[in-house]
Amino acid sequence: MTVYPDRERVVSVLDVDVPLTGDALSALLLGREAYRRTRYIVARRAGDVALLEVHKRSDAPLFSEIMAVDLLATPDECAVVRDPELDISVPSQLAVAAGREPAARCVVVEGRYEYVGFILDSTPAAIRVLDVIPPEPAKLVDQARRVLAAADDLPPVRLDVELIDVRRLADDANPSSVLFPCRASGLVAGDAPVAYLDQRPPREDWLLIGCARSRQIHRWFYGDDPPAVDTCPRERLGDPVGPTLVRCCLIEQGIERDGTTVVVPWGASLDEVRRGLVTALELTQA
Repeated sequence: MTVYPDRERVVSVLDVDVPLTGDALSALLLGREAYRRTRYIVARRAGDVALLEVHKRSDAPLFSEIMAVDLLATPDECAVVRDPELDISVPSQLAVAAGREPAARCVVVEGRYEYVGFILDSTPAAIRVLDVIPPEPAKLVDQARRVLAAADDLPPVRLDVELIDVRRLADDANPSSVLFPCRASGLVAGDAPVAYLDQRPPREDWLLIGCARSRQIHRWFYGDDPPAVDTCPRERLGDPVGPTLVRCCLIEQGIERDGTTVVVPWGASLDEVRRGLVTALELTQA
């Protein structure tokens, strides 16, 4: 089970002159007073660290006697990550730090504002995010990362990103002419002439690289259905591999759940992406 502090103030840092062993640290700390909010202590000595949990007589007074000490991680199980950009109050950012030291059971993080936190036995929930490029970065992936970078009330999450490159879809089809839904950065198709549906070009014998909404718009503009390659992440999911977050232009607001797939609108707000992530998290815990 992943352990991390739910508040910055529950972690104290203590420089000691005794060995970082359970017996030595217990002998040092038992009977001493600790602040009422202190639950964990990062003990430091000569560049090494150990993680302790302390149990006090009471949490009511401002300071209370330490009655028991548990050694949660020994120095050989710990690593330290120093990064002033990491916010130690955000669990997913702690998981990012743990990913930098995969051999360590416990990663102590010296992060933003010089605060110190930790993550022990990091096993973040995995959510697959399937999105399209270009443009880059992929919008849904970027939004999900931005949400998690500030989500201090959500458990640690790891995004497993898969990208659909619509340029490759066009290359693989080797068409004589290509119609993309809109003019986005980098949308080309090898040597084939390219047109963009949002500009309503004169009808040609093209291959549409787009989704169901693009086919609807094409039918509205031209009265027919061209050969098409579907780019919709929802339609290109493949075999189920766990909770997956995608976007779809057929959804205009809100979110939908389809089995283990959570779908947000193509132009989802950050709030809708957050709701999608929360729903996907519930699926990881089901």
